[in-house]
Amino acid sequence: MTTIHIENADCIEYLKTFEPNSIDCVITDPPYFIDKLDHKWSADDINSDKKNSHIKHLPKGMKFDKKQVKQLYDYYLELSELLFDKLKPGGYFLSFSSPRLYHAIAMACDIAGFEIRDMINWTYTQTMPKGMSVTHIINKMDISQEEKSSLVEEYKDFKTPQIKSCFEPICVAMKPTGKLTFIKNELNFKTGLIDFSQKVGIDGDRVPANIITTEEYNETYDKNFLIAKPNKKEKGEHNSHITVKPIQLIEHLIKIFSKKNSLVVDPFLGSGTTAIACKNTHRNCIGIEINPEYYEISRTRCEL
Repeated sequence: MTTIHIENADCIEYLKTFEPNSIDCVITDPPYFIDKLDHKWSADDINSDKKNSHIKHLPKGMKFDKKQVKQLYDYYLELSELLFDKLKPGGYFLSFSSPRLYHAIAMACDIAGFEIRDMINWTYTQTMPKGMSVTHIINKMDISQEEKSSLVEEYKDFKTPQIKSCFEPICVAMKPTGKLTFIKNELNFKTGLIDFSQKVGIDGDRVPANIITTEEYNETYDKNFLIAKPNKKEKGEHNSHITVKPIQLIEHLIKIFSKKNSLVVDPFLGSGTTAIACKNTHRNCIGIEINPEYYEISRTRCEL
């Protein structure tokens, strides 16, 4: 029988209590340290700004601050070094990221000692373009109305440099097996090899690829990369978390990179999706969430 445990704690401090080589797999969607989304972010903090959808008149995630990227790297390096000690050899560390921050997360894992085995592209279309029109800026310029009108017309099709994001990169890092071959490491720790019996595609007959989608696109994509579409109601009522991942997506990753009855850890559990996916796939799970509100939501969703 598998167990699900959810802890309301700081993940860095709580992970220090784990024994070395005790975790089989880590899957997490970490904070990005942008627009108040640090390792202690809450819905109240994020939604405290005007219209609850923009932070200082920019969409969430669109503030470019090099200090924030450095903060993310430093924090994730500390976490990665800690997880490197706690994961078994051959154990996988999967981190969701964003296209413009992937390098910081991947480099932190690399410097900590992990091997970057791949990058999985989770493709989706349900997003709004984040590039913003410059018309309102032109209209505030200290120039004549004629000049403003001319500039507005000239730049009507130009926007700020944020291309519409249609994918989320997942960093696939693995703790090296050392001198052991993959099969010997598998026999010793039950980690390292990935399960190709897990099929994808609309017909369920294709091996896993480094592209995943939960939406139907076209014949080629659906045939090769589609996994089960998420239930629109699975987020649950009163769930204020803004980055809830589809349960089917996490289940898919768990089944590829871990085995039944193994221990999966999520240091940033959020509203509990990883724990639910572990419960559905017969994995043990320890989820850590520092925010009391999300902690209670995750316990409710997991029926604990």
